[in-house]
Amino acid sequence: MTAPVERSRRVASATVDPGFPALKDRVIARTGHNYYEDKDDLLYDRLRKRMRSRGVADCAAYSSLLDGAAGREEWAALEAEITIGETFFFRYAEQFAALRKTILPELIEARSEIRRLRIWSAGCSTGAEPYSLAILVHDLLGEALADWSVTILGTDLSAGALAVAREAEFGPWALRTLDTEERARWFRRTPARPGLPHGGYALRPAFRRMVRFERQNLLTLIDGSDRTQGGFDLILCRNVLIYFSTDHVTRIVRALGERLNPQGWLLIGHAEPNPTFSQWLQPVALPGTVAYRPIDTPVPPPPPVLVPALPDLAPILVAPEPAPAAAPALPIPIPAPAAIAHPLSPGDLLAEIRVLADAGETARAWRRLHEEIDGYATDSPLRYYEGLLALDLGREREAERALRGALFLDRGFVMAHFQLGLLLARVGRRGEAARALDNALRLAQGLPPETILPEGDGVSAARLAESARRALAGITGRDA
Repeated sequence: MTAPVERSRRVASATVDPGFPALKDRVIARTGHNYYEDKDDLLYDRLRKRMRSRGVADCAAYSSLLDGAAGREEWAALEAEITIGETFFFRYAEQFAALRKTILPELIEARSEIRRLRIWSAGCSTGAEPYSLAILVHDLLGEALADWSVTILGTDLSAGALAVAREAEFGPWALRTLDTEERARWFRRTPARPGLPHGGYALRPAFRRMVRFERQNLLTLIDGSDRTQGGFDLILCRNVLIYFSTDHVTRIVRALGERLNPQGWLLIGHAEPNPTFSQWLQPVALPGTVAYRPIDTPVPPPPPVLVPALPDLAPILVAPEPAPAAAPALPIPIPAPAAIAHPLSPGDLLAEIRVLADAGETARAWRRLHEEIDGYATDSPLRYYEGLLALDLGREREAERALRGALFLDRGFVMAHFQLGLLLARVGRRGEAARALDNALRLAQGLPPETILPEGDGVSAARLAESARRALAGITGRDA
């Protein structure tokens, strides 16, 4: 395989390029991205992409370019390149459940007299997060929305990501946790165009016009140059703090807390809480997550979590699906595992693939996966992501083959049943789609409702069951 050789060459290039250490220091000082302090290979790979684009030979020449007349534009391009953004809707389902059930209803009640909400999505990448918030606020307020002033601000360091966000058009990868009915309600299909060769999904104007975007480096919160006014009811700063040093994180979170209204809420990423924050923010335990409020805010008791008794379930049999009348059955190639020890664990490879796909480089993620996939023949999550990437690229036959491969390896893989059902429904194979979705529904119903499904990006068993029921109703014309 060529990938380990390529990785070694990248590391060696970063090591032997004498200008790399100084350029690395400049990048980290300007962006605050200490994330790259111990990731020379990853940073050099992204620097090299910009160097090739600008036709310069090494880090010293590229550093000179950053100091030249085109430096401002090139810094913006580089900052976009090194900022890794997640790009799917309703990411961290537990936090969106807390927003829907607790945080936003309380804010709406508290602001019912002035009828105003101010929300800030800090580090919004290509816009999926603030647009998810817009959908949620729109659904909660309903017809009353016309009488409210709702401001949702999305900010990010990457000018390129913000340009994509303003377009509000996304590929299937960004919508991978949404069912068919949700996609139809919130988006409209768009034809093929550069960047989306198989078409995409454009957010409907009712949600799009609720959000505005601005470019911002979060370091401005602590260096005195920030122009963002306070008084926010809700701030989300999720999976952004991982880039910064411990000192910067502490100061940024404190600054965010100072920009909240007295009754406001702050949400950060699942892996980002720190006991230090409790000096000026009060943690609030909610089902599946923790939120923060200004220190003097009364904290409501957590809602009870009710787990209903599960019905007796018939055994779940995943039989091979019959082939459609118009096409031969698709084989499921399961090559023998590689005989040599592999340098990457499946989790490491999956993380690498997701970073590429979340940055919008789905085709590159597909190629990278296929450089390695034969060495992971029995890893069902990698087969599943092979299917998701194929869907994003419009390779429906390959997507079906990969999803069936994942199910061959793990018959209880709920998300694979669900995605296979959506795919089969989309291509008109309604009977097979109904069987796949019924499998997903029955498996999800057999789990405690709050169970977070493997490879579901935070989707709970209860939410997946609800989505499968809706999809089945759309196919069969009756409630599941």
